[in-house]
Amino acid sequence: MATTRRDFIEKLTGSAALIGAMPAALSAMTTDAPGAPAAPNAPADAWDMSWVAKVKAKHRAVVDCTRIESGDGVFRASMWKQGFVETMGAKPEDFSSVLVMRHEAIVLAMTQDFWTRYDVSKQRVPAGDPPTPKNPALLNSARDGSPAMLDGLMLDRYLASGGTALACAMALQLLIVPLVAEHDKLSPDEARKKAIANLVPGVILQPSGVFATLRAQQAGCAYVLGS
Repeated sequence: MATTRRDFIEKLTGSAALIGAMPAALSAMTTDAPGAPAAPNAPADAWDMSWVAKVKAKHRAVVDCTRIESGDGVFRASMWKQGFVETMGAKPEDFSSVLVMRHEAIVLAMTQDFWTRYDVSKQRVPAGDPPTPKNPALLNSARDGSPAMLDGLMLDRYLASGGTALACAMALQLLIVPLVAEHDKLSPDEARKKAIANLVPGVILQPSGVFATLRAQQAGCAYVLGS
């Protein structure tokens, strides 16, 4: 079953009760993963915002990735730097890059084990995006025939090089948690914990992708549409 933009919006806005319950649902997330609140009405420091202090290099950008698109949005979080290297002689320490994975792109923040177990390619690939049984944004699980030139742009390489990768907690709650709950016959709370545990190591969960994008801009990042 493909998830279209309309499907996502309907999930998000179809029920006033769902929207009303969303803050409490997000606040109840386990602390087993970076950035997850400890309890309802948690203090502001319950979310991991340490990444903001790292956004201080001369050239700063936030890439807003909303679609799967074979991982293209993830690749752009590194690709933009090359132009500054070629035209200004910039060095690695001159860059601060923030990648936000939200909306349908939340699946790019999930491990390959997650993709395999929950058959993500049949569940969450929107119309127009090529289906793949593997997370196209990860180095060790990219599609067969993926160009070698993309190796250094993959999410795991991006994180290892010091890039910041943020994931939308709302998209996780609306798209990932129900998938886990249905497949594994778990309660919403159990499914949420399992979903968070399957985020790619190093990805930081944020209250929402829109918040993460705006916060990065407040930290001086130029906005780049990743999808």
